[in-house]
Amino acid sequence: MSASAALRSPFALLRHEAAPGVLLFLSAIVALVLDNSSLAWLYDGLLETPVTFAVGELLIDKPLLLWINDGLMAIFFFYVALEIKRELVEGHLSDPREAALPTVAAIGGMAMPALVFLFFTWGMTVEMQGWAIPAATDIAFALGVLALLGKGVPPALKVFLLSLAIIDDLGAIVIIALFYTADLSEIALLSGALGAAVLVAMNRLGVTRVAPYVLVGAVMWVAVLKSGVHATLAGVIIGLTIPLNSREDEDSPLVRLEHGLKPWVGFFIMPVFAFANAGIPLAGLSFADLLAPLPLGIALGLFVGKQIGVFGFAYLAVRSGLSRLPKGTDFRQIYGVSLLAGIGFTMSLFIGTLAFSDVEHARAVRLGVMSGSILSGLLGFAVLKWATARSAVTTRAAPATA
Repeated sequence: MSASAALRSPFALLRHEAAPGVLLFLSAIVALVLDNSSLAWLYDGLLETPVTFAVGELLIDKPLLLWINDGLMAIFFFYVALEIKRELVEGHLSDPREAALPTVAAIGGMAMPALVFLFFTWGMTVEMQGWAIPAATDIAFALGVLALLGKGVPPALKVFLLSLAIIDDLGAIVIIALFYTADLSEIALLSGALGAAVLVAMNRLGVTRVAPYVLVGAVMWVAVLKSGVHATLAGVIIGLTIPLNSREDEDSPLVRLEHGLKPWVGFFIMPVFAFANAGIPLAGLSFADLLAPLPLGIALGLFVGKQIGVFGFAYLAVRSGLSRLPKGTDFRQIYGVSLLAGIGFTMSLFIGTLAFSDVEHARAVRLGVMSGSILSGLLGFAVLKWATARSAVTTRAAPATA
């Protein structure tokens, strides 16, 4: 390899589709190693570092961990909202025929994991609050594993997984808004609603400059943060009001923002979140801890509930004639994707931070999410590798049998 090629290779690796997922995995590993080493005090101390923002009477004083979970994740959900809006307006989800299968599969993929979780935690008032944790799917991780399979994966299968994960994210947003809110401050909530109204008005009036949306959005984020509704929902509202279409001589503000944010989300925001939330002190943990209702319900919700929900609902939708399989795919590959949907990781960890604030439950959540996600990822990769190989053999053999 030449010197110039060697210099280019790290950047080529960063352009690979699997790079964000690999970086997420490495960030989680680093967090685990640090939290179980002599540097655990440094890891915990960093996350507990107080960060204060004050303007006049306005004061926001939170540890670094909450700035990451409330601030950076608001930007992540802003990005997700941009992606959802584009897909709904002009993407794969804009065609009801194409949207039917991932929509039905996503509904099953949210309902069944929740039911599996509730089966193990029924009657446990506190633990049952985490019912939505296994209902989430991590887009970056799932697509990263799919990308590792190379060009043998049908493009339509990637579109199906992406659409499934986007609808799953939309479901997570609704769940957070309805079920994971604290005591509400009416004044702050009214201020947030006023900010949302201004954003909608700017959209309707044809404002295409991004700066006004960012300025009003920042004020709205503070109001929502103070209202008791989780601040990430401000990011969603802001994202949905960004114009998708603009004057013919301009690029779409939404598309420009989405493309500009994509590397920041994949290579900074999500890895930082994973690093901050994946640390689990393993000292004293035993196999019995994994079999406790909370971590077991999460792990099996992700590993068993997701594959039953996604594959089962997709199978019924196709067999009933409601939808059809994506072009060039078969049920073996759909089953492999249903396993990858069980990689909850960052989204499941995030919902876990909303459901539980104490250390013991937080550790149980991380244990369940990590184990369920790892099992789903490994088996999903194996099934898809086998399924794509079988598909390739069938395709090559078809002309000879004609």
